[in-house]
Amino acid sequence: AAVENGKIMLKAGDVVNVCGCSEGCPCDTISRKDGKCSCGKALVKGKGMSVEDGKAMIDINGKQRVFKTTGKFQCACGPKCNCDTISQKGGMCGCGKELQEVK
Repeated sequence: AAVENGKIMLKAGDVVNVCGCSEGCPCDTISRKDGKCSCGKALVKGKGMSVEDGKAMIDINGKQRVFKTTGKFQCACGPKCNCDTISQKGGMCGCGKELQEVK
């Protein structure tokens, strides 16, 4: 996984940390690091099942959920950071820094 211009590069089999809220949660946070999602809840481990057309199907404890792979916000830490956090909502990224709006 890696983030470029708000887009996280995932492939089937990648293990990532994602928002564990229900399908209706607007943050859709994905990160390579443990931490909290932008909605404030703890991220949970998930495994990429398939990736296509800006969406990834992530398996979370036997339940599959679709996440957007292009975020409106991304980690602002720069190229040396490896948290690769994206979100549809502003807040903190997996490494604890503020997410920045993708321009």
